[in-house]
Amino acid sequence: MPDSASFESTPAKVGMPDWYPELLESVSREVSAGRSRAIASVNREMLLSYWTIGRELASRESAQGWGSKVVTRLSADVRSAFPEATGFSPRNLRYMKSFAQAWPDFPMLQAPLATLPWYHQIALLEKLGDPKTRLWYAAAAVENGWSRNVLAHHIETKLHQRSGKAVNNFKATLPPSDSDLAEQSFKDPYVFDFLAMTDKRNERGLEDQLIQHVEKFLLELGQGFAFVGRQVRLTIGDDEFYADLLFYNFRLRCFVVVELKATAFIPGHVGQLNMYMSAVDDLLAHPEDKPTVGLLLCKTKNNVVAEYSLRGFSSPIGVAEWESEVVKSLPEEFATTLPSISELEAELSQNEGSE
Repeated sequence: MPDSASFESTPAKVGMPDWYPELLESVSREVSAGRSRAIASVNREMLLSYWTIGRELASRESAQGWGSKVVTRLSADVRSAFPEATGFSPRNLRYMKSFAQAWPDFPMLQAPLATLPWYHQIALLEKLGDPKTRLWYAAAAVENGWSRNVLAHHIETKLHQRSGKAVNNFKATLPPSDSDLAEQSFKDPYVFDFLAMTDKRNERGLEDQLIQHVEKFLLELGQGFAFVGRQVRLTIGDDEFYADLLFYNFRLRCFVVVELKATAFIPGHVGQLNMYMSAVDDLLAHPEDKPTVGLLLCKTKNNVVAEYSLRGFSSPIGVAEWESEVVKSLPEEFATTLPSISELEAELSQNEGSE
């Protein structure tokens, strides 16, 4: 072996200059951002290619009136010419045609639609007919990092019609920047389609099932919610009180107390919730946390009564209804695909039996 040959070892971190951690963080951040830009660029170019193919198919179909055999033949020939390529099945080619027809000016569109993966695009095409609504969900999917399944779930439960609809006093109790975010963080109604509900259910039964399905519950609550606990004990003087559910929202930077009611809204519910919120502020919140927000979930409510009930309270509170069935909120074509209440109850019984 020549005398000049050697193995280069990695220098120890302890010998690096004081500014090295900043350099490492900066370079790591750029590597991550570069990868994201590369993925976004590749995705956009793929979508543009699919759009161009779809436009060609739509144009020739309109002008020459060909049938499904052409698509099947085209799929086979393309895959033969490019055996390593994927995504050119007859079904996917038809999606490309639908994609081009849905967005006739796609090359001019900016983010967020152009940044969504292809299977997100298919979900938007299959489940929505209105371009404005598609763009709403596209923007929400990009902002919140929804997977395709989460996107489909929110479409099926009509999130765009429920988001920001809870009766609240946020504008009167929070700074403008916080009130807008808080308002968009709550919806009305909440759809707990994963529950098995009967007339005998009460608040504790509802709470038990929400905790059993806490992952789905968090999905319905929305972005930023982290579960802290149930029946959280709050000691006030010599008395003890128990908040139904406690969450922390990392976007709002505050605790969120959720009170569950299996009955219609009554004004007294607000006073009870306000007391729990004040106790959480004093006993649990960090000095840098923002004021605790309350969410009162009732089976039904009179919006005018709820609005009057919130007047005069300095704490930020939202009031919304909850539903155990999503069928009422869905078009007919979706309703037939949902499990029945009896099927959900059977699932719960099996889960309980396995514990």
